[in-house]
Amino acid sequence: MTIHGDHPFLPPESERSPVRRFRGRLPSPVGLWTTSYDGNRAGLTVSSMLVADGEPGYVIGLIDPDSDLWETLREARTAVVSLLGAPHRQLADAFGYVAPAPGGPFRMIDWTDTAWGPAPVGVSTWAGCTLVDQDPPEIGWGLQVQLEIVHVELTGDEVPALVHRRGRYTTI
Repeated sequence: MTIHGDHPFLPPESERSPVRRFRGRLPSPVGLWTTSYDGNRAGLTVSSMLVADGEPGYVIGLIDPDSDLWETLREARTAVVSLLGAPHRQLADAFGYVAPAPGGPFRMIDWTDTAWGPAPVGVSTWAGCTLVDQDPPEIGWGLQVQLEIVHVELTGDEVPALVHRRGRYTTI
């Protein structure tokens, strides 16, 4: 058996999407979008997102249309958008479905049930949001989901923000 330093499922550089490689060079925030409906929880790590200030403010993200998050969010019409920090790398990977989470990612930490969905205990910055459109436009391979910000929590000590760039996490 040989252990390689390269990712075994990564296509050769010549076969990778230039658009994806361009996007990968942009530092992106690591957010966790969570929701619940009828006793079912769903979540997804989202780095393709931005916040638009205003009255009201909005979070706009690109979401996989086949994700459990989208299926549940569409029914619930509410979500919690949490900004992850340095201590949350494993949580980000578990909700990004790139790392194992025995029993599911919601079992990794404690959660607080809010009017907008489950909020992760220990995350100091999150927003409670409502879904703007149940039929958002398709953008690339995702859906451009718009959430109206209804409530913002800024509690505890601020931790270094988790950022994703070129397939790796860093903090700022």
